[in-house]
Amino acid sequence: MKIYVTGSATTAFGELWNASPRGLARQAVFGALADAGIEIADVQALFVGNMLSGMLGGQEHLGAFFAEELGLTAPAFKVEGACASGGLALHNAVNSVMSGQYDTVVVLGIEKMTDHKPEDVATALMGAGSEEERSGGATFPGLYAMLARIHMREFGTTEEELAAVAVKNHYHASLNPNAQFHNTLSVEQVMKSSRIADPLKLLDCSPISDGAAAVVITSKKQKKAARRVEIAASAVATDSLGLAQRKTLTGLSATQQAAARAYNLSGMTANDINVAEVHDCFTIAEVLAMEDLGFFPKGKAAAAIAAGQTTVGKGGRIVVNPSGGLKGCGHPVGATGVKQIVELVDQLCGVAGKRQVEGAAVGLAHNVGGSGATSVIHILKK
Repeated sequence: MKIYVTGSATTAFGELWNASPRGLARQAVFGALADAGIEIADVQALFVGNMLSGMLGGQEHLGAFFAEELGLTAPAFKVEGACASGGLALHNAVNSVMSGQYDTVVVLGIEKMTDHKPEDVATALMGAGSEEERSGGATFPGLYAMLARIHMREFGTTEEELAAVAVKNHYHASLNPNAQFHNTLSVEQVMKSSRIADPLKLLDCSPISDGAAAVVITSKKQKKAARRVEIAASAVATDSLGLAQRKTLTGLSATQQAAARAYNLSGMTANDINVAEVHDCFTIAEVLAMEDLGFFPKGKAAAAIAAGQTTVGKGGRIVVNPSGGLKGCGHPVGATGVKQIVELVDQLCGVAGKRQVEGAAVGLAHNVGGSGATSVIHILKK
């Protein structure tokens, strides 16, 4: 059975003070429905990816909450997997269609974070960490800083090379009208920004954001003229919540395993990917992803990114995070995994405007929960 994305839409990402979760959901979902050329009555199920609604908003029953807002009486589900909630919602939606239970469903990823105090948001986000890490006062900048230090020790990665990731992704975000940031950066600006958790600085870190994104997926045969992109693979893997329990800290095992499954399911390799949206919650996270996904050998990604190099295989040049990634586009945690799919659909359909990747035919989305406890990989193709 083949499953297609036939409609997609995203709101702007950022500090959306005048937007409510209800309004963001309506904008994203009805935008995706219009793109697919269908009505809400055609939707057989709704999957909502969200992490923080209970902790920050006091509302856990998001399936029914948004179904009511959208005028939908079909089955509706909330899916939570930390910052991988959006990707997991899509994975569950794909499985539901593969099973034959439904043939047309909507996946909504959404988060409203900026209405709350930063310390409350940081505490809520650490709900994705281990008990030992929380009791020790760790935060995710601190945890990823540890990963960065280990990568530096093992492979000679430098702070300037990490800064180059932020420079690249802010440039891409400057071309994306829906991105949170439109300012470009220099390596010097990143290096001079405040240190958050050494060696990570403020401009190595993705922001607190609001936003929503939605996609329509279906197994129904579409008209030849219909815009559609095939989901060639959907794979998930998990690891320990905490860093201390892992066998290695120079990569994320869950990403490696999920990528291997996705490549196997799709019959593709890393060399077939033209465009990728990877989970750059911190600059070191993109470096790890580029190696874990097989785009670069272990220890080689940071220097290659800093030098502006890209891999070349059967698919040719690969462009990573053309949306601006989490760093430049923003990171409303439950929405990120779905936004990645929206970006890939735009790229594969050739409608990404100034950030269009020439010749994009195969795309990969990589969405991570916590410090790598959950990893979701999707491969899309024309």
